[in-house]
Amino acid sequence: MNDSSNIESLKRSDISAGLTDEQIQVLAETIKVLNLDDGDILMSEGHTDNRLFIIDQGRIEVTRNTQGGTWVTLAILKDGDFAGEMGFIDGSVHSATLRSMGKSRVLSLSRDALEALIDTHPHLVYKLMQTIIRVVHKLLTKMNQQYVEMNNYITKQHGRY
Repeated sequence: MNDSSNIESLKRSDISAGLTDEQIQVLAETIKVLNLDDGDILMSEGHTDNRLFIIDQGRIEVTRNTQGGTWVTLAILKDGDFAGEMGFIDGSVHSATLRSMGKSRVLSLSRDALEALIDTHPHLVYKLMQTIIRVVHKLLTKMNQQYVEMNNYITKQHGRY
């Protein structure tokens, strides 16, 4: 994939929110493109990885291992969704496995590549981190809402069940 394709992929994603065309060009030069086949593992539960992933095309299944070598599906990521945000930011262990559902194309940005831009493109790094935090906040808000709904269902409070 060439830089112009990377630029178009970045522009379709929330990752470019607030970035200038020049900053998107710089970012396009630092990302890697991963082409996945059906069943390919993007990242594994219990492992660390210093990359942020952006789903460009396809669907990625988010799973957690269960007993007996099976897994349960937690979510399905689609075009534009992020994955690996927390591991990218702080190096934490991944709490889920990401598996491609059919052919997928994923953009990958390593923490090292981003840190290399701090001195030369600090505003780009700041805007990118702002976007990542916004995505994490949105995810946390959704999880909190689901927790409240589940708790209300279990305790049969605050609604019809």
